[in-house]
Amino acid sequence: MISFLIFLGVFLFMECVTWLTHKYVMHGFMWYFHADHHQPKYENTFERNDIFFVIFATPSIILFYFGVQGGFNYLFFIACGITLYGVCYFLIHDVLIHQRFKWFKNTKNKYLIGLRKAHKIHHKHLNKEKGECFGMLFVPFKYYKM
Repeated sequence: MISFLIFLGVFLFMECVTWLTHKYVMHGFMWYFHADHHQPKYENTFERNDIFFVIFATPSIILFYFGVQGGFNYLFFIACGITLYGVCYFLIHDVLIHQRFKWFKNTKNKYLIGLRKAHKIHHKHLNKEKGECFGMLFVPFKYYKM
């Protein structure tokens, strides 16, 4: 039971990490890597912004490694929470919102439509200033009602 609570707590906590990282790192000192993501059209399959997948995956990989040493300890379940959040982020951000893969093109789900709307508001700003809606899975309720 404690393993599940660790896993769930880390998964939920990752939304806070994402919000803070997006606002203060991606729209801050690492804007160089994130800037191409805010351009209307992508010239390449990959963006400089994709480096953040590697950055976020690294702690998870390390935690998996140490979490299986001598049995499955709490580090393994922390890694599971981070990894599941990463999978959800990929499905929401890259597949649903930006349609890098055409899997969920015609959803009628209000939650998913709300996520899409909030992210479009975020992308209306083409530079790093005046951003809004930095979260990914939990966005203000007003976007579900629009």
